[in-house]
Amino acid sequence: MATVLNDQNYNSFLKSSDKLILIDFYADWCMPCQMMAPIVEEIAQQYSDVEVCKVNVDDSPSIAAGFAVQSIPTLVFIKNMQTLQISVGLQPKQDIEKIIEKYK
Repeated sequence: MATVLNDQNYNSFLKSSDKLILIDFYADWCMPCQMMAPIVEEIAQQYSDVEVCKVNVDDSPSIAAGFAVQSIPTLVFIKNMQTLQISVGLQPKQDIEKIIEKYK
C-alpha cells in the first residue's frame, strides 16, 4: 500500500529512505488521478524495493509547489534526495515499470 505523505512526515520520510521513491501527486476530484490510483497501488505491491507514496495536492500544496507540480497526476521519482524524473499525466503501468527499472 502506498504511504501517504503530508507536511508533517514528508521531510523525515525522504531523508530516512535509501530506496527509490515514487511520489504520486493527486487530488480526490481529479478523474485521471482516480484512474492512476489502482496502477500506483499495483506498483506498490509489486516492488518491495521501491517506496511508493501519495501526496494530495489540496492537503499539502507546499510539497507540490516544491516540485513545481502544475498538472495532476504527476509522478516524481527520487533517490537519495535527488529528483531523477518527473512524469506528468496518466501513465501506463509498463511505462512506470521501465522508469523504476532504470533507476532502482
